[in-house]
Amino acid sequence: MMQSHQEEYEEMVEIGGFRQHQHTASDDSHPRLLNDNMRSNRSSRVNPDDFASPQWPPSIAGTGSSPSLTLRSGATTPYDHMSSSKHLIFADSRSSTPMTGRSPSKEVSSSDSDDQNGIAILHDRDDADIWKGWKRHLYTLTPLLTVLNTGIYLTYLGLRIACVILAQKASGLTFAAAWVFIAVELAVAIPSLMHNTWTMWSLKKRNRPKMRLTGNDVPTVDAFITCCGEDDELVMDTVRGACDQDYPIDKFRVIVLDDGKSAGLERSCAILSHTYPNLYYMARTKIPGQPHHFKAGNLNYGLEQTTLLPGGAGQFMAALDADMIPERDWLRALLPHAVMDPKMALVCPPQLFYNTPPSDPLAQSLDFFVHVIEPIKDAMGVAWCTGSGYVARRDALEQIGNFPLGSLAEDVATSTLMLGKGWKTAYVHEPLQFGTVPEDYGSHLKQRTRWAIGTVDTSFKLNFCLWGEKVRQMTFAQRFSGFLYAALSVYTVLLSISLFAIPIILIMGKPLVAYANDTQLRWLIRACFANTIVNRLCEFVLFIPAGYHTGQRGSRYQLWMSPYIALCLIRAFILPKWLGGQTQAFKPTGSISSALNERDPKLKKNMFRRLWVILVNYMAGFHLAFVYLTLVAVTLVTYRCFFQQSHSTRDILIALVTHAFWPPLTFIFICSSLWTPVGYAIDPPRMPEREDLLIRDAETKVAHPTAQSKKIAFGGQAAWFEFEYTFSTLYTCLIFVLSFLF
Repeated sequence: MMQSHQEEYEEMVEIGGFRQHQHTASDDSHPRLLNDNMRSNRSSRVNPDDFASPQWPPSIAGTGSSPSLTLRSGATTPYDHMSSSKHLIFADSRSSTPMTGRSPSKEVSSSDSDDQNGIAILHDRDDADIWKGWKRHLYTLTPLLTVLNTGIYLTYLGLRIACVILAQKASGLTFAAAWVFIAVELAVAIPSLMHNTWTMWSLKKRNRPKMRLTGNDVPTVDAFITCCGEDDELVMDTVRGACDQDYPIDKFRVIVLDDGKSAGLERSCAILSHTYPNLYYMARTKIPGQPHHFKAGNLNYGLEQTTLLPGGAGQFMAALDADMIPERDWLRALLPHAVMDPKMALVCPPQLFYNTPPSDPLAQSLDFFVHVIEPIKDAMGVAWCTGSGYVARRDALEQIGNFPLGSLAEDVATSTLMLGKGWKTAYVHEPLQFGTVPEDYGSHLKQRTRWAIGTVDTSFKLNFCLWGEKVRQMTFAQRFSGFLYAALSVYTVLLSISLFAIPIILIMGKPLVAYANDTQLRWLIRACFANTIVNRLCEFVLFIPAGYHTGQRGSRYQLWMSPYIALCLIRAFILPKWLGGQTQAFKPTGSISSALNERDPKLKKNMFRRLWVILVNYMAGFHLAFVYLTLVAVTLVTYRCFFQQSHSTRDILIALVTHAFWPPLTFIFICSSLWTPVGYAIDPPRMPEREDLLIRDAETKVAHPTAQSKKIAFGGQAAWFEFEYTFSTLYTCLIFVLSFLF
């Protein structure tokens, strides 16, 4: 259900501190339990001591039979092939129930029995199946190359500054354009430098094994699926995938938390519950005029209601977004990391997608974050909760007051608060869930600006993780990480302002690079060459886990999204309301229908309509203006160099290089990046129907993405950007060679 502007405003009133929302129990607010023999007493909380059976939940476990672990879709279980795996065995795991609240202890065993209850270690690395071979060996050079790249860049920057100072002393003039150009280059490079600082810390190797729970004696789990207005069939694909888990049916529940109160979804859940009696549908009552706290409030409602179900709450809770279809071994893959360590509060897998268009023009895949950044964060003990697919320990949630309210990024806030209380978080680098990216430009902007505002808002409340009671038990690495990623979001304001300095200084016709003599110019060119080549090499190695083209898309994304994020941050945290200040309210991904249908070959609007909406309604006119002004400025500078003055070939080349075409042609990279929204409006990618991207079991209707849909196809745009990068690199090499000839 779409939220009104009044509700959004009332929600924002609550932002200012984390508060736990107390729900009032009523007939309408209680869950509608789909199986009559599983109904709980709605008038009071369930007292676990009233149940004689130590199993969970009594309505299922009381049948006296152990459920089969054969998947309903007919597939074999993931641990049918673990006979050669090393096992860690639970000791006294049967005493671990919602009634006792005790965590299972563990000990090492050499047993190879497939029926053994415990943990099987399949590999010493959880990402062993994602990337391996020469790529893994080359990737070990990342810290060294990062240190080298940072050192060379700082040397080059220092040489640039020294040459400007010497040139000013020699000529008695002030080279304002050269100083501004240095500032712009530094502004563009700062995000990379900050990431480099973090990456250099990854000298500490990440050693998280690939594990699986085995047997039937496993922890109890409440798996929540949060939704609010998404297409019913989209949600049901997630529900079926969650129900079809390779996990004892008496040890987990699937609970649909529907904030949209869809009658069709409720009916579909009721039908499916006849096949899966551990499926529940719940829809809370939202009173007009009272903040309901969106996803965080919905999750907290689910946490409260599970205490009223037979057997009480599970030892762990898990959460899935409405569109995230889990793999069959989702729970068995994540839970061992929490079972092995009683201080492990949260375990999270990557968010992967199956409807990413070819070339991923808007960088929606998150591949760079989930394959590069999150593993580095995990190695430093700072894994973030990324919003879907995670498993959390109920004890840890209770200690922080459940999900924090008044935040647009409850997932980041939750994991940060857990770390602040001394708990641990883990990132499991396995493909365990696949969802959908927003299918239109507007929804993509709302999703990403919401993330940015939520991250910064959380950081403000936690003093950027530098001091305060809520972060008292954080390590230095955890504090630095919290500060770094909030600072990078805030930095977009400065970056956006600095971008327009490029066309301005070019139109001025002043040299971008100042020097006192030819020797200085030669060394500046050589230092620029060294910096460019090492930077390209460092990028190639750093991007290996995600793919080189994915990393380049991420770099362009940081530039073209900066104006949007900067504008939202200024409105949210700087401008008063009477000057247009506002905090963007939460909008569930997928609940906003596309006005353009730009990826649907049959329904998409014409190009004029797409350009108008994206340039005007979504303010991409800023991007178009920048590209236009920059190209006009470059044309004017080129004309002046060739025709306004009589020069030799050598003088013309030097004038071109020092006025507009300084390697590695930074203006081309920036222009092509900011052209992204305009290019997207002109030629949006085409995508097939969602059903064509899935393999669906004809009998059970359980669907999983095809192998092809899980990959990002290589398209024309990726080829163009690769040509652009190659051209700028070769141009830098050419100028380097010419520095020895002229």
